[in-house]
Amino acid sequence: MPELPEVQTIVTTLEPKVAGAEIFHVDIVRKDYVRPAGIDVASRLLGRQIKGVHRRGKRIIFTLNDENRFMIQLGMTGRLTIEPQGAIPALHTHVVLTLHAKGGAAFELHLRDPRRFGCLNWLGGEAGDAGLGPEPLTMTPAQLREMLAKSRRPIKSFLLDQSQIAGLGNIYADEALYSAGIHPLTPAKLIPAEASGKLCRAIKQVLRLAILHRGSTLRDYVDAEGSKGGFQLLHSVYDRAEQPCRSCGADIQRLVLSGRSACFCPSCQKQPRARG
Repeated sequence: MPELPEVQTIVTTLEPKVAGAEIFHVDIVRKDYVRPAGIDVASRLLGRQIKGVHRRGKRIIFTLNDENRFMIQLGMTGRLTIEPQGAIPALHTHVVLTLHAKGGAAFELHLRDPRRFGCLNWLGGEAGDAGLGPEPLTMTPAQLREMLAKSRRPIKSFLLDQSQIAGLGNIYADEALYSAGIHPLTPAKLIPAEASGKLCRAIKQVLRLAILHRGSTLRDYVDAEGSKGGFQLLHSVYDRAEQPCRSCGADIQRLVLSGRSACFCPSCQKQPRARG
């Protein structure tokens, strides 16, 4: 599932191409891929110019020249790519937008999602950040410390909660916890101030490095130009179960927590002792 670095890379490759472009054809292949259900999104998009596009959490938000917005969420297997006008859509392409670039040729945006966990959501005048916590790249250590103090959940589960921190998923939660030396089962409220500050810095460092390497491609992810990311080659723990830790040589372990996997080094990330 694309997380913050992947979505940011898509936005970075997409924005220069679509800013100022006019939408002159909308093909909604699957009506149930558009939300709210029953809305005629095509009539709301036709003839509008795209003023800009930005990321909020894992969401891609387009602002139109009438200040209305629509949002694309890629779910687990979604791809949003720029294609030549008239390109034959790949299987499981649910939305095609044909745009005419300002002073340039026409092209298409193809939204493909085999498992259909994503959507195109019409926002109207809403900002598109409802239900989301702070952005991790601008979150302060004090903010994180205050949030952790209110939660008894394992820290890995806490980091995956988009209402707490927007944009983190399995990959970068695992990588940040490893970098901070914190076991994924550690109760959030038991993490001391010094360690929470280290975690805040680790989250930012991991995300910035992943953005620099254009995200992680494990299965489906490509940017808007169809290029894969390279950060998967630098993973310390994620998807490396039973492989040696790059720091100490111990075997990376994997556990399942609330239905989600967590990869960690048992030597570099000591499990907290039970109290009482």
